[in-house]
Amino acid sequence: MTGEARRGYAKGRAKRVEILDQAMAMFGEVGYRGASLRVIATRCGISHPGLLHHFPTKGSLLLAVLEHRDEVDGEWFSVGEPTGVDCLRRLVDLAVLNAERRGIVELFSVLAAEATSAEHPAHAYFVERYRNLVLTTAVSYGEARDAGALREGIDPGEAAQQLIALMDGLQTQWLLSGCATDMAGVMRAHLQAQLTVPL
Repeated sequence: MTGEARRGYAKGRAKRVEILDQAMAMFGEVGYRGASLRVIATRCGISHPGLLHHFPTKGSLLLAVLEHRDEVDGEWFSVGEPTGVDCLRRLVDLAVLNAERRGIVELFSVLAAEATSAEHPAHAYFVERYRNLVLTTAVSYGEARDAGALREGIDPGEAAQQLIALMDGLQTQWLLSGCATDMAGVMRAHLQAQLTVPL
């Protein structure tokens, strides 16, 4: 690849990331249905056909936004390859991180609600995402149990469903309270009541 081709490729990648950032902000503001590709293109300083060159449909842009966010969070979450209690602790850390990025929390809350409709382009994405979240969280609870860190009588599968539901509910309360709800504090207290070791 020539130097000029490399610069063109880097410029294209940078524009793609800018489009994802602007789309993420707009989906968070007005939801998927209310977002306009033309407005997103204008915010990025490109034409509507220019945006379609990167993302041919609104649905493809939405899925790219969701995957981009998951990729970034996934890298952060897996640092040090935590297991068991450390993984559960990392979920509390995620609540701390989310308290600093209202736009992303709003995006996921709006889209998760919209995507309950089977016709929504992100429906399959959210079905799979929740399935994986509950499964991986259940594995963490199971590892905590095997290490003797989980209180007697707590089922890892049920505890995982409860924790993910608690996280989502807290995010909605946090958004509606003007960011006053202590998401991490409530999650920490919930988890600590389930564990035999300090969180």
